[in-house]
Amino acid sequence: MVVELVIRVKCKHPGVTIAFLVDAGSNPYYFAMIIEYEDGDGDLGAVELKQSGGDRELWHPMQHSWGATWMLKLGSQLQPPFSIRLTTLTLHHTLVAHNVIPFNWQPGQTYRSRVNFKT
Repeated sequence: MVVELVIRVKCKHPGVTIAFLVDAGSNPYYFAMIIEYEDGDGDLGAVELKQSGGDRELWHPMQHSWGATWMLKLGSQLQPPFSIRLTTLTLHHTLVAHNVIPFNWQPGQTYRSRVNFKT
């Protein structure tokens, strides 16, 4: 019998805000990103994307791909700029990075927010 123990630790990145590295394979129909430097619980339970076109109040749940990578494939062209909503898994703390991914976003680029979780 193998017992696996997972311990989550709080993350601290003093003076650093959350960054979003757009995956190199992203395009107008598929969007993936790596989320970096989030403080707090050390876990994300939900990531959602809101686009500027269509229903501007609709948050689309992103799928956890692997590691810190989250992805979204809607089947239609995405309309930037994008706002990203993050919710922690354990304590359900939520924050929004408004319009953090700009209209002219590029794969491989990192976009820094103005927000982070409290530690």
